[in-house]
Amino acid sequence: MAVSVQQQLNELLSLLGFQCDPFRIGWYNAVVQPSFHLQYPDDTLAFVVLSTPQMFEKAFKPFIAAKQLSTIRDPIDECCVHYFSLVKKTFSDQRIEGIHDFEMLPNRRPKILAQTAAHVAGAAYYYQMKDVQQNPWGEKKLYGVCIHPRYGGWFAIRGVLIFLDVHVPSLEQKLPVGCVSTDEKKIQLLERFNFHWRDWTYRDIIDVEERYSEEQKQYFATPPAERLNLLGLKN
Repeated sequence: MAVSVQQQLNELLSLLGFQCDPFRIGWYNAVVQPSFHLQYPDDTLAFVVLSTPQMFEKAFKPFIAAKQLSTIRDPIDECCVHYFSLVKKTFSDQRIEGIHDFEMLPNRRPKILAQTAAHVAGAAYYYQMKDVQQNPWGEKKLYGVCIHPRYGGWFAIRGVLIFLDVHVPSLEQKLPVGCVSTDEKKIQLLERFNFHWRDWTYRDIIDVEERYSEEQKQYFATPPAERLNLLGLKN
């Protein structure tokens, strides 16, 4: 069943620059704190949804051109909401819950720990301080970051799709590719991401197949409040 659902998802989303990887809810719940648990049976099928470098051209720009919206909260977020809703329409015989990376609970905690979901699905490796054998930072806390085996840091995790009535007890877990192999590189990665993320260099911690276009870089380098004007939209 998971293979069939993934094939349909890929037919719908892969040509738009999205990548979908399956996981069982239990894999996610096993590695997050109870306060972040997803309240579904452990064998429930879910997919983590990534945007690859091609999503900007193949999904985002057509979405903006077609909508011609004069007011929009966040263009990228609204684009992903649109395509998640398209999935629900396509799978009209299924109950699907979509959780976006930007959604928050009333207590301001994220609804989904997107990087953890990507890791347990085998889509990207979530590098954290615990992955460094010789910790050079002492008591300092650094944020972790996911690295994709093909795109390095040139991608984003957009959320998860949960197929509430599809249970896959026999689904085998695919481990993420540990593509940042040495302690030295892992230290570089975490320091670049935490202290120099604006210069993009953490994204190239490994050799990559594809990066964001110059237009896409310009969009994401522009402060959020100014992006509407960049797109020709008004607040």
